[in-house]
Amino acid sequence: MQPSDGTGTGTGTTAAPLLPKVVRQRLHDTVVDHLRNFIVEGVLAPGMKLNERELCETLGISRTPLREALKVLAAEGLIEISPNRGASVSRMSEAEAWEAFELMSGLEAFAGELACERITAPELAEIKALHYAMLACHARNDLPGYYSRNQEIHDRIAAAARNQTLLQTYLTLNRRLKAMRFRSNHQTDKWDRAVHDHEEMIRALEARDGKRLASILRQHLLEKRAAVMQIHPDPASAPAVPNA
Repeated sequence: MQPSDGTGTGTGTTAAPLLPKVVRQRLHDTVVDHLRNFIVEGVLAPGMKLNERELCETLGISRTPLREALKVLAAEGLIEISPNRGASVSRMSEAEAWEAFELMSGLEAFAGELACERITAPELAEIKALHYAMLACHARNDLPGYYSRNQEIHDRIAAAARNQTLLQTYLTLNRRLKAMRFRSNHQTDKWDRAVHDHEEMIRALEARDGKRLASILRQHLLEKRAAVMQIHPDPASAPAVPNA
């Protein structure tokens, strides 16, 4: 693979990410995690055709574990596998993204409301620790580090709702939205706004104010959607919203 700045161009050449070679221990899960991160961070851009040889060289693996990992990501909707064309990164249309963020705003709002009723003190302490680590990443402009902690906070709030059906629905949908959520923070004002939202989330959790947390999370996700639509505007594909 050719060296790259890691942004991913979608030109058909896979950029070399600044990540370590995969170790043999827990190889399958590690390969899946690496490829997910490549997609989220834009190293593998939407629509890009995947070159198995180059990916194997980058990860230091053979084609068998790579193909097994690709099947997992295909089941998650992150890549598409065609018998004739091979594998490529899935591309979500603006209309699909619009509806997905709308659904996610409702899922996270409901999860937040339940979490305020059911979260334990140790769980809250762990979320606060992640929040402070996230703020440190923001201060040093470490977007990947910030984002991983940001998503862990959202995941833990969903888990604290103590509703497995809700959690699995959230996790499944969020896998398809992670790359867009990551890119929405490339704009400084949007990133700063997201940090402010997270500070408000922590206050609502501490106060066990479910209605407040639900409102913050719903608006947070809708603002993410707006940021995504600014990055890839396509007014014709997004449904009309009355009084918007």
